[in-house]
Amino acid sequence: MQVTSVTSKGQVTIPKELRQQLGIRQGSRIEFSLVGDRVEMKVWSSPAGEPRSGFGMVKSRRAAVPSDFDPATLLKR
Repeated sequence: MQVTSVTSKGQVTIPKELRQQLGIRQGSRIEFSLVGDRVEMKVWSSPAGEPRSGFGMVKSRRAAVPSDFDPATLLKR
């Protein structure tokens, strides 16, 4: 069990290990409920994960280069 402090604004930091296990990221929606003498939290939703690569994120307006294109042909002799 890990202990954390409450700020003057009523905020607490969820330990990193728990955030990772529960998939909690910036923008996650959390529900808090009072059960007896303790507070329980439930993750409602988490934003989509970060892409592992940037492939396909940027589209070009230019025509695609043919697969048999040889860039050496651009060099002047």
